[in-house]
Amino acid sequence: MASTEERMQILKMIEEGKITAQDGAELLRALDQDNKPPSMPFKGASAPRWFRVRVTDMTTGRAKVNVNIPMGLVNVGIKMGARFAPEVEGVNYNEIMEAIQSGQQGKIMDVTDEEDGERVEIFVE
Repeated sequence: MASTEERMQILKMIEEGKITAQDGAELLRALDQDNKPPSMPFKGASAPRWFRVRVTDMTTGRAKVNVNIPMGLVNVGIKMGARFAPEVEGVNYNEIMEAIQSGQQGKIMDVTDEEDGERVEIFVE
């Protein structure tokens, strides 16, 4: 069962316009269906709680997108990312999932899109 904190985070993303109401409903359903235990982190490390995506405008240095997704929703989040940004070159969504499942933490992706002037960073914390 999903925590209240996770549900509130999803509702906040809808309210801020970061995701649609339909995407929010899908995330909430995924929370209800997520009964499998999380993958084991490295020995001595705490389990990661958040999957963070940050998109920065390289011209101004300001954050365009800063989304925090509970780790219980990573599968849905990766699918949403693939749907919203299928044209991002050099991004292998399967590699991101493998890094997460292996227990890797910290920055797992850093891509610069020179054409659009954006930098995309993904963190597991």
